[in-house]
Amino acid sequence: MNIYVGNLNYKLQESELEEVFSEYGEVSSVKLIKDKYTGKAKGFGFVEMPDDEAANKAIEELDGKELSGREMKVNQARSKN
Repeated sequence: MNIYVGNLNYKLQESELEEVFSEYGEVSSVKLIKDKYTGKAKGFGFVEMPDDEAANKAIEELDGKELSGREMKVNQARSKN
């Protein structure tokens, strides 16, 4: 399952986000979105978890939880189209 994670601290590293989500199960990828011109973080990203049950538990428990001084917004990612 692809999970959207928003309202992140701009200094957060992908490894830190992976560590938080790996407490709920296997994490296959973590991608923090950066501005293509400045390279600065935009404050959101995506976490991919192969086990939907673990992903749903992570979403339920991490939505609204504080990480690096900011309350994360966590939900299932929606497709762009």
